[in-house]
Amino acid sequence: MAVKAVQLGQVWREEASGQSFLITKVYNEVFSQYAMLRPADASAASAETRRVKISKTPEGLSLPGYVFTQDPQMEF
Repeated sequence: MAVKAVQLGQVWREEASGQSFLITKVYNEVFSQYAMLRPADASAASAETRRVKISKTPEGLSLPGYVFTQDPQMEF
């Protein structure tokens, strides 16, 4: 699912495992944009972060392999 903006605090669900992840950082690197994700559960403090490249599509922005879990009608 594409969104207008990938922002801190958004929750995305990994399609393969069904586990939810919280976006903790969004940054640009040359011509690409990346998001850093941590599990959205009690193990977040000790879990490793994941770096995911943000994909740009005509519909908006998305994280490959992840689904946005919050209300799609939200305005950013």
